[in-house]
Amino acid sequence: MKVIETLFPVFFMMFLGILSRSKKWINWDEKEGAKKIVFKILFPALIFHVIFVSDLSVNLLKQIVFLDIAWILVYLIGRFMSRYIGERYRKLVPFLLMTCEGGNVALPLYITLVGSAYALNIVTFDVAGIIINFGLVPILVSRQVNTGQDSKGLLKNIFTNSFVLAVILGVLANLLGLYGIMESIEVVNLYNNTINAVLAPITGIILFTLGYDLKVDLSTLKSLLSLVVIRLVLCGLIIGGFFLVFPSLMANPYFKTAVLLYFMCPTGFPVPLQLSALCDGKDQESFMSAFISVYMFITLVAYTLITVFRPF
Repeated sequence: MKVIETLFPVFFMMFLGILSRSKKWINWDEKEGAKKIVFKILFPALIFHVIFVSDLSVNLLKQIVFLDIAWILVYLIGRFMSRYIGERYRKLVPFLLMTCEGGNVALPLYITLVGSAYALNIVTFDVAGIIINFGLVPILVSRQVNTGQDSKGLLKNIFTNSFVLAVILGVLANLLGLYGIMESIEVVNLYNNTINAVLAPITGIILFTLGYDLKVDLSTLKSLLSLVVIRLVLCGLIIGGFFLVFPSLMANPYFKTAVLLYFMCPTGFPVPLQLSALCDGKDQESFMSAFISVYMFITLVAYTLITVFRPF
């Protein structure tokens, strides 16, 4: 019964999103508006809060470094494997293999399983993804298309991103001990009540928009499935790497659940936007959207299995 209690709200909110699209209750612009509220405001607030109140350790830095090295290796392998996907999509493949969508997919699903108290597990992985998505990817894309954007412009894009700012401010506030100061002057309840109100709508809105966006372009199904298999293998190797490099952490069921769920999630949602300069046709943009939609099915299957067999 507990499994059903966990899964039903997730699938119900996604079903509402699918139904709203098919019945045209909500148009695309309205859905995007709701997503922007979460993506640009609420999720950065969650990331700030999680880092702010967490006990930061050297282990977190080790995880970030390990994962960024892993994603760079995935990119290099992807350049070689792209020949098997088709010439039309070849230049997109290495980027679609990198990163996982933590903020919009892994984090809300993980929270439904273990609660927000353990959210730092996912946020740590997402910090590594942010470095890739807003650091490495723009550099690689600009080199391929020769956009002429200088280093100053790239740095501005990175450090004005709301997720990056949330990480930086969260770390600074944590190191300065601001939470303890708020406790000493008895305003911590004011902060907690405020942040709870800010974070409450996140999961429902995100699950709704995921359902709204869930669709597959059947015309490219063969290439999509080939890319799905390659990504599954590479993400499986990263999971194996966690068992080898962080065996003590993987013995913790909450951390292991975070690893298993996170690396079964689709490519980071900012990636298609970052790659728009590489696309010379709508078919390539549709391919990226379809790939993420197909991979969402993988995520939902993984989420269901984790929910059924979780050890807590």
